[in-house]
Amino acid sequence: MTVFAVEYVFAPDSTEARDKHRPAHREWLSGLSGEGKLLTSGPYADGAGALLIFSASDETELNEILKQDPYAGAQAIAGIRTTEWTPVIGLLSGYNA
Repeated sequence: MTVFAVEYVFAPDSTEARDKHRPAHREWLSGLSGEGKLLTSGPYADGAGALLIFSASDETELNEILKQDPYAGAQAIAGIRTTEWTPVIGLLSGYNA
């Protein structure tokens, strides 16, 4: 499995949509965490976006997962940046070895 860092940039004026869909978004994230696909996630302190760390076989699988996010359906995400990531020190080091 490959580890990916995913950065969400929230759409301007999406606070109401995110508030409305947050319970479903977090339930979706919890399910992925239970499956071992989501390693950790959380919003940025300034509210502009979030960082999510996933484990997936490849970027195609990751993109299919991300399409299912309730925030995506609510058009609360203005941009997504995905980067293959190799953790070498810390809790996730050696995860994709």
